[in-house]
Amino acid sequence: MMRLAVLTIAALLSGAGFARAQAAEPTTTPIDCPESVGADVTCLSGQDANGAWYVIAMPADWNRRLIVHAHGGPRMGDPEAADPLEDLDRFSVMVRQGYAWVGSTYRRGGYGVRMAAEDTDNSRKIFRDRFGRPERTLLHGQSWGGNVAAKASELYALDVEGGRNYDGVLITNGVVSGGTRAYQFRAGLRAVYQFYCRNHPAPDEPAYPLWQGLPADVEMSRAELRRRVDACTGIDKGARDRTPAETRRLRDILAVTGIREEQLVSHLAWATFTFQDLVHLRLGGGNPFDNRAVVYRGSSDDEALNAGVERFTADPDAVARLAYDSDLSGLIVLPTLTLHALYDPVVSYRSEAVYAAIVGAAGRSHLLVQAGTDEDQHSKLADGGYLTALAALEQWISDGRRPDPAGFQTACRAIAPPAGCRFVPPSAP
Repeated sequence: MMRLAVLTIAALLSGAGFARAQAAEPTTTPIDCPESVGADVTCLSGQDANGAWYVIAMPADWNRRLIVHAHGGPRMGDPEAADPLEDLDRFSVMVRQGYAWVGSTYRRGGYGVRMAAEDTDNSRKIFRDRFGRPERTLLHGQSWGGNVAAKASELYALDVEGGRNYDGVLITNGVVSGGTRAYQFRAGLRAVYQFYCRNHPAPDEPAYPLWQGLPADVEMSRAELRRRVDACTGIDKGARDRTPAETRRLRDILAVTGIREEQLVSHLAWATFTFQDLVHLRLGGGNPFDNRAVVYRGSSDDEALNAGVERFTADPDAVARLAYDSDLSGLIVLPTLTLHALYDPVVSYRSEAVYAAIVGAAGRSHLLVQAGTDEDQHSKLADGGYLTALAALEQWISDGRRPDPAGFQTACRAIAPPAGCRFVPPSAP
């Protein structure tokens, strides 16, 4: 009787394991592709075992290359099946060039570079299981996805036997300085904004440390945030319709922070909603931001600003946890090319110098090439830039010769319309 019970339990456990394995096996569904990818492209959608949605685009004339895409953000809402289509549309030139493409939503919204890196690599595995091993696999990260891709290239570049999962890395307008450095200026923005505007939080609302973004139990819409910014600065009015006080406050905020007017609400949204998620859900309520030694300059009265702005001190444990999740070691093993707009209004081009220093300190500078363009956009650069960067990366992988960005502009004009070629000499930045 005991033996029968043991066998029955074993059979049940085996059946449960089989059921879990079946549930974990992703299924893909054909979906409509964005028109921008061109004709004769098959698009598939599915959800992996962790709940992340992915989209695959497979051109009929596949060049046997795969681009694994890491999207920016981080997005705060729950992932939806169609989310990767926006990224596919933005980088559709890669599919038109013959590359297969796969992009993941990540398993949840909110901050988490290691989480996103794992989900990105899982999408590579799903593609390989369905279509076989590509001749070449390139990892591409955009914006915050640049941090994700850089982290993924440190964690998943090689398999356990030392073989390559990826052949090269392309990062565009990427947050390559790591989380402990990339968000400090937005914490400063919250402090500067509150000094001038006093409405986030408002006087009749409970006070809280600005580095929290928002208290854990407080909800606010982006529209409400914009209403507060407009009430203080008149940002939704024409310059001629603003009051002198609104004009002065807006001018001072922008001058001190270096943020462009059209990006002010976006940066404050990151310093509100992303900070709320980061602090309360990812860092256990700890503060990773510090402005004790910051001297704010550029206002109409710097002395008053520095005397009255809210100061905060970082919690070492929170800094360590954020560093573990998102900072980079520079220990890259793959050819890595970064492309960044000099006048990127969201992620400063200066982050490229930080990454170069990190990689240099790790002794891996020979595996990093950095190129700049004279563009002032963040989310989408000229297609000619992407094509040139991909061609240079492919050639580097093929012959082992590190490309020289000084030749990128000439190379771009050979494959793209002149208007789509915006490279600057390496000395320009």
